[in-house]
Amino acid sequence: MVKLAEWRGKEIFQKYGIPTPEGRVVRSAEEAEKLVRAGTVPLPCVLKAQVLAGGRGKGGAVRFAASAEEARSAAQAILGLEFQGEKVRELLLEPKLPLAKEFYLSLTLDRSLRLPVLIASAQGGVEIESVAEGSILRLPIHPFTGLVGYERRRVVRAFGLSGPAAQSLDGLLTRLWTAFDREDAELVEINPLALVGDRIVALDAKVIIEDDAGFRHPEYAELLDDRTPLEEIAREKGIAFVQLDGNIGVIANGAGLTMATLDVLAEFGGRPGVFLDLGGTDDPAKVTEAFLLMAKARPSAVFLNIFGGVTRCDTVAKGLVEAMRQVPPTDRFPLVARIRGNNEAEGTAILREAGVTSVPDLKESVQAAVKAAQGAIAASPGGSR
Repeated sequence: MVKLAEWRGKEIFQKYGIPTPEGRVVRSAEEAEKLVRAGTVPLPCVLKAQVLAGGRGKGGAVRFAASAEEARSAAQAILGLEFQGEKVRELLLEPKLPLAKEFYLSLTLDRSLRLPVLIASAQGGVEIESVAEGSILRLPIHPFTGLVGYERRRVVRAFGLSGPAAQSLDGLLTRLWTAFDREDAELVEINPLALVGDRIVALDAKVIIEDDAGFRHPEYAELLDDRTPLEEIAREKGIAFVQLDGNIGVIANGAGLTMATLDVLAEFGGRPGVFLDLGGTDDPAKVTEAFLLMAKARPSAVFLNIFGGVTRCDTVAKGLVEAMRQVPPTDRFPLVARIRGNNEAEGTAILREAGVTSVPDLKESVQAAVKAAQGAIAASPGGSR
């Protein structure tokens, strides 16, 4: 998949006539101050880190400025961040718009239905996972007919809009479907989608392109192998490592078990973030290396789910304990383990001796991991991590 930074996603939106704020990308605090002083970006303005990870607002990677001096200071602060393992190198400067209401809107692929699905909620500006299911509208879309009139009207009613605002949303929905279809996207997400006066404006843009369609999109050639910095390090070390937007790190072995673990965590209210697949390794040093890489992404908690076959449970336990010793005290996080199979008793003893919560039952272990992550978030400065 090809994950696009927000500014690239907004370029696609503008290509299809989807309204967005007029923004500029900068790579230094001096450049940010200069644009504001020149009036190119009017005040007040917002400065947003251009990283692929989510949770920028909670993580201090989105700031506001009411003067050129504040813009420079905010830019310096954000450009100095390492956000979920990704160093901030670019900022998007945009005018801060007067928002009347915020919504959530996305088009994505539903693998079970084998259809595109539109997801909409009148509660925007928050993570969609935190919105009650009854407040979310899900519409499967026939790929041949696209987003038709009665489906667009359902979204308009769900958002409670009328008059010019309703007409603005109707047009945006049509253009969003066209962008999703013609760009061969896996996901186009706007959160928040905002009502500004009587217009609907995309304040954010998350776009993921299907890389198998790359032959139709030479403009994305340089991004087809796009990875976060930590994913690139993992690739060089031969570690199967992927960063998502959640806050719970997942360590498992085997693609099937790893994906099932992500699903179970989500079922119990967890938000899977970084996950790595240990595969069939039987080398404690390799386990240590993989765990330390995960630690750099600063998860709120880590859930270890191992079935010992080729990979022995005691091997994994030894590697994790050694890695935990190397993580600085200020960066440590709770670890919940579920290990079953080859040398299970030995592995469990090693983990418990090191103070790691080890729970053999899948449901109980997942619930413990979710609770640990929630506790870590509540205890962290600002209540987020």
